[in-house]
Amino acid sequence: MIPITTYKGKRVAVFGLGGSGLTTAEALIDGGAEVIAWDDSEPAREAAKARDIPVLDWRGSEFAAYSALVLAPGVPLTHPEPHWSVKIAREAGVEIIGDIGLFARERTARCGAAPFVAITGTNGKSTTTALVAHILRTAGKDVEIGGNFGPAILGLKDLVPERYYVVECSSFQIDLAPGIDASVAIHLNLTEDHIDRHGSMEGYAAVKERLVAGAAVAVVGVDDVYSRVMAEHREARGAETLRISTLGAVKSGVWAVSQRIIEPSGLTQTVVYDLHGHPILKGVHNAQNVAAAVAATRRLGLTLDQVRKGIESFPGLAHRMEPIGKAGDGRIVLVNDSKATNADAAAKALASFERIYWIAGGKPKTGGIVSLAPYFPKIAKAFLIGVAADEFAATLEGKVPYDSVGTLDKAVEGALAAALADDSGLSSVVLLSPACASYDQFKNFEVRGDHFRDLVLTDPRVQPFQEKA
Repeated sequence: MIPITTYKGKRVAVFGLGGSGLTTAEALIDGGAEVIAWDDSEPAREAAKARDIPVLDWRGSEFAAYSALVLAPGVPLTHPEPHWSVKIAREAGVEIIGDIGLFARERTARCGAAPFVAITGTNGKSTTTALVAHILRTAGKDVEIGGNFGPAILGLKDLVPERYYVVECSSFQIDLAPGIDASVAIHLNLTEDHIDRHGSMEGYAAVKERLVAGAAVAVVGVDDVYSRVMAEHREARGAETLRISTLGAVKSGVWAVSQRIIEPSGLTQTVVYDLHGHPILKGVHNAQNVAAAVAATRRLGLTLDQVRKGIESFPGLAHRMEPIGKAGDGRIVLVNDSKATNADAAAKALASFERIYWIAGGKPKTGGIVSLAPYFPKIAKAFLIGVAADEFAATLEGKVPYDSVGTLDKAVEGALAAALADDSGLSSVVLLSPACASYDQFKNFEVRGDHFRDLVLTDPRVQPFQEKA
């Protein structure tokens, strides 16, 4: 655990007692703070009491006596309306902060030499976080990984100068991290998401830019307008900025062309890695992820050989373009991309394959799958599930053959049967890439992906996928 000593002897309110909230409360207590915790859920409050965390509803108390409100990232800060705890804190003039913000402040106070790599972006941040950590570990570094991906950040091993902290940061967490100052910040991309929490694309972009603006070094994807503007803002004030791109060459940073990751140095163009043969890191989106990881780890002092070894041995992540099984004597691969909870994320998967039996649907997001029309010619047949099935069917009508099957069980059965009956002679993929949230049928995308994996691996027609040696 990382004790938070910066609030020693001070009274701190903690709201939100899920996993990260409980860890945050304990880290504050370990650091000497007087913690008063609360949650709107009685089971959450009971879980806190079971861990000896003081629980009290502070409504009606003199909140100006508190030094901070530590808010869980899932609690609305601004939109659609500030949570009642936020309103109380603001009325009392009390600072509102989250666990990433506490970590950043603690690091600055007592261990500024500990390298802190913070990763954000609409899509790809979990893969990039895991890849950066893996490359560093392969090079023999002491690495802790957490945040939005993995363990709660304050549950990681305590700060020491030689320990690397690789932290995925959601926009919700950045919004609660005033003054965040990463050693290296990675911002991958920005597409429409979380507008309900930030009010507009401009508001969403402004929050993401805080991570970029405060870093000593920033690695910034420049393939979309919002992100490119972030890079330009840093460059205009002379702050070190490494651009990454999959659309064209960059002078300072790393770029990708035809799955080759290239590091420029003056007139020299070094091919760091060719992803064509990598079993996991496929597609343009992963080329962007790898480019970012290369730029960050090279800036942290790793050699080309160390970076290449890390990329080569990267095992990938569950639910993110994860090959699960093979069927039909190996000509069919079944892929779990349950993490694709919006159309932009699904586009990355659809772009990576040529003949697709697509499982899509769930709880739809704004815009549905209209933006995926350029990939429709790749889809041999779609199998639609969840509450989005009718909406998606209307979009696909006359363009892509489809069956509205309702459940994931029926979709896997139908897609695999169709792929096995395919007499085109072409290799194909059964792809779960829902372009939807999971909440209509599953607790989260992990549960959805785990169910897909179980369905695939218990089917006698399927053999487990074996990565290339």
